Amino acid sequence: MPQHNLPIPQIAHLLGVPEENLRALMVERDGSQGDPTLVGLTVAEAARRIGIGRTKMYEYVSSGEIPSVKIGSLRRIPAEAVNEFLARRLSAGDFVAAA
Repeated sequence: MPQHNLPIPQIAHLLGVPEENLRALMVERDGSQGDPTLVGLTVAEAARRIGIGRTKMYEYVSSGEIPSVKIGSLRRIPAEAVNEFLARRLSAGDFVAAA
């Protein structure tokens, strides 16, 4: 289990949940959200942010729909490019209301 400098028993008590449940949730979620302060995302991180697969994200990057930059041998997608992509898709009518 990862080490956290948090008073887990006190936090669990304040939240009104069993300590074991809080610890299990922390283990389950540890690292799964990535660092929200990153400005350059990997293809996998960008794909995860909008809930698509890496292959589909690579298609968008290759077509130029989502801009990216090569830094050495690494490909990075600006974090704001993900939001801009979704905004363009929304304005293009790709999202429709459920019936």
